[in-house]
Amino acid sequence: MRQFLTAGLGAVMLAACAANPPAGEQLAETQPDTEPAGITKSETRYTIMVSGTEIGAMDVLRYGPAITVDYEYRNNGRGPTLEEAIVLDEDNLPIAWSISGNTTFGNDVDEAFAISGDTATWMDSTGEGSADVSEPAMYITQSGTPYDLGIYARALLADEDRSLPAFPAGSLTLQDLESFKIPGPENPELVSTYALIGPELDPTYFVLDADDEFFALISPEFLVIREGYEDLDETMRDLAVRYSTERFEQLQADTAHEFDAPVRITNVRIFDPETMALSGLSSVLVEGDTITAIEPGEAARAEDEYVIDGEGGTLVPGLADMHGHMGQDDAMLNIAAGVTFVRDMGNDNEVLSELISKIEAGTLAGPRIVKSGFIEGKSPFNSNNGIIVTSQEEANEAVRTYCEMGDFFQIKIYNSMKGEWVPEMVDLAHECGLRVSGHVPAFSRADAMIEAGYDEMTHINQVMLGWVLDADEDTRTLLRLTALMRLPRLDLTAAPVQHTLDLMVENDVAIDPTYAIHEALLLGRNGEFRPGVEDYIDHMPVGVQRSAKQAWSKVETPEDDAAYRGAFNQITDVLAMMRERGILILFGTDMGGSFNLHRELELYQNIGFTPGEILKRATLDSAEYLGMGEEIGSIEEGNLADFFLVPGNPVEDLKAIKTIRMVMSDGVAYFPSEIYPAFGIEPFTDAPAILPPGE
Repeated sequence: MRQFLTAGLGAVMLAACAANPPAGEQLAETQPDTEPAGITKSETRYTIMVSGTEIGAMDVLRYGPAITVDYEYRNNGRGPTLEEAIVLDEDNLPIAWSISGNTTFGNDVDEAFAISGDTATWMDSTGEGSADVSEPAMYITQSGTPYDLGIYARALLADEDRSLPAFPAGSLTLQDLESFKIPGPENPELVSTYALIGPELDPTYFVLDADDEFFALISPEFLVIREGYEDLDETMRDLAVRYSTERFEQLQADTAHEFDAPVRITNVRIFDPETMALSGLSSVLVEGDTITAIEPGEAARAEDEYVIDGEGGTLVPGLADMHGHMGQDDAMLNIAAGVTFVRDMGNDNEVLSELISKIEAGTLAGPRIVKSGFIEGKSPFNSNNGIIVTSQEEANEAVRTYCEMGDFFQIKIYNSMKGEWVPEMVDLAHECGLRVSGHVPAFSRADAMIEAGYDEMTHINQVMLGWVLDADEDTRTLLRLTALMRLPRLDLTAAPVQHTLDLMVENDVAIDPTYAIHEALLLGRNGEFRPGVEDYIDHMPVGVQRSAKQAWSKVETPEDDAAYRGAFNQITDVLAMMRERGILILFGTDMGGSFNLHRELELYQNIGFTPGEILKRATLDSAEYLGMGEEIGSIEEGNLADFFLVPGNPVEDLKAIKTIRMVMSDGVAYFPSEIYPAFGIEPFTDAPAILPPGE
């Protein structure tokens, strides 16, 4: 075996240090002409599913210590295509690893790792690196497949404390969860579940079989499972929900500060959305979940009150992310970032309802969630959320369903819907009091959706593509992103552009541009931190840092680079035109909120918003738009206690909202410095002291 490894590894090593050939070619180099004694060959297929729908496959070929993986899926018209080649040593540690293909949004993947003697070298989108090998260590892939979990697990299971240092940085730890039997082809089979902890913000949950071979990656919606076991989809996803819930329930128990007496926050200035200015030094009294008094800073403290000294900082009303797709993994991080309410723009309706129930019951930390009823047309490219329809009548019935449920703010129409079905859907929605927002259906244009009665357009690219696409071009694919390269050639004074803007003004149509996601898409470059992360990225786990240096789009030439940068400039100019015309711009991320919402808000300074105007739009204006302005959105007597404390003055410098000492949601206090370590995040500031009653 050693001779086979040494001979085959030479070719892989050369590939790792030079141009990286396709992974399958690398493995072919490692295989001898005749099968050595004791070397076994196996092939395993895995099914990739989202919310119970099959969307792709992963094929694994193992030939002794050499492994290849082919991984591909398509959901919502996009997805990754990856090939891996791996060679393991006798301790199941990788000594050569290559990955090639493309990411979900089309960026090339060209990654390699190798160990030669006492030196490890690697190459990925962040660049090249090397390190001395002084002890057993595991390489963490940047663009790997779910099968990598099996590679990590076999090595970690052999380690006494289930933990290994990692290349290029950090460590990996394996946590045992439970073992149980599942139905097998002949007899019940034993499987075990684990959590991988280290490179990302949250643990990754997965399953091994009785031989410690990879069986499944599990999450609340996304599943990769060994072929033949697809009927376990719901069981496995429910397990992931339970593990995640238990984790976050424990975090809630450990970090939520509930008070059995009134709480006075003293020595603070208050941001007033109406005046877009700060008050003088004040004292805010909270009883239960309600603000009961706002008094001068020198107001006397009652003996039965807790006191939190704001030390001259600023209280800001809780922020809104007006474009979320909430899961419980996002919920606590949004709270820690001061995001206390979110408009969910489309989800698995049952999963979302369960999450809302847990937040309202206080078992999980999370923002208030306002629901959108997602409706999508059936096609080879459809998304797999909400309700999927195949006819006008089914589309109408989906609207009626959301009307009857009674707890939705709006419906959201998606890419594969037929444009000609939309007018009837809009009429039905408006009849029962639901607003209508959405993408522009494929082969339609924004103008037609505005004329059909949309109340709000979703994503700025959905509006602008209508000005550069041909009638037969299909936006259900990545074209809805790559066609943005055409925008620099667009004359923004041209009649089609002005006509769309006129229609939006005439029909009082708002827009949710998701500005920051376009920045990430158009301006991210391999090897460079994408714009907007520099204020926090060095506090993040290594996996998050590496992802931030990986471009989303495929940028091959200087011309591509210039086109994408020009597209972002055009988007900025169009948003400025919309603002000047009085079109309501709503601030949402489509990126999970949290740190990304801080960047979303910051970007609107590009089009003339002042920090005060941005904070007003992200607080009171958003609350009023959602019909919640009498409860949240401002800090005043009678409102719910939803706000956060920062040391600085965000009206002078909006970046101040990125350094949060305390968040209060429904009168429960959270200190980010207590929350972030559980996510592998280095805290940004300390927590204020709490003085109990009588002290």
